[in-house]
Amino acid sequence: MDTTTADRRIIVALDFADRPDAEALVARLGDACGSYKVGLELLTAAGPDLVRELVGRGHEVFLDLKLFEIPNSVAGAVRAAGALGASMVTVHSMGGTGIMTAAVEAAREFPGLRVLALTVVTSMTGSDLADIGIGADPDEQVLRLARLAAEAGCDGVIASPREAGPLRALLGRDPLIVTPGVTLAGVTPAGGDSDGDTGGHARAGSPWAAFGAGASHIVVGRSVTRAPDPVAALRRIASDRGGR
Repeated sequence: MDTTTADRRIIVALDFADRPDAEALVARLGDACGSYKVGLELLTAAGPDLVRELVGRGHEVFLDLKLFEIPNSVAGAVRAAGALGASMVTVHSMGGTGIMTAAVEAAREFPGLRVLALTVVTSMTGSDLADIGIGADPDEQVLRLARLAAEAGCDGVIASPREAGPLRALLGRDPLIVTPGVTLAGVTPAGGDSDGDTGGHARAGSPWAAFGAGASHIVVGRSVTRAPDPVAALRRIASDRGGR
């Protein structure tokens, strides 16, 4: 499979409950997709062999583990992600500097692995943060956690499209800013309610707005995976990033 011409900045989320559904989507997208996200649901259901298989086919894999554990456990999980050939792995920045630093140190054994710090989950709102005793709104909390991640040596951060601009201004040009919560207007996912179905993301945005604001990568889910024509939906994003 030749994925060299695919825009690897567009990461398709394999948010499926089992391996056959994920593999069917990968087969359907073929060379059009160069990067996939594998999260906890699919990793638990399908096991690590799926990641190895995707890497073996020439895809980059964003292993979205959201690690939030004691530093030794985080380091072990990062090394496991590197051994699988993952290109990106996530650690939860709310765990503090200790676990982020442990992740960064563990990743040094794998030059192709980048550690990304999850800031505020895209489903969370200000009231959700208040429930756990955080008085800042999501925008403020994202920037606070991004500063910690940069100090810990992380390669970049995960945040919603809404925060991409302020993050780029804060972090400069080099760190990665990966934005889930990306939806494609004009596409009604199978089982969705409307165009741009947000799929549970409270702070969603369009792919073009995210790139325009400074995102280095976007993660797109049901707007592609549940589209009537997933290849056409993906190509629309890749060929028209300047549209609004």
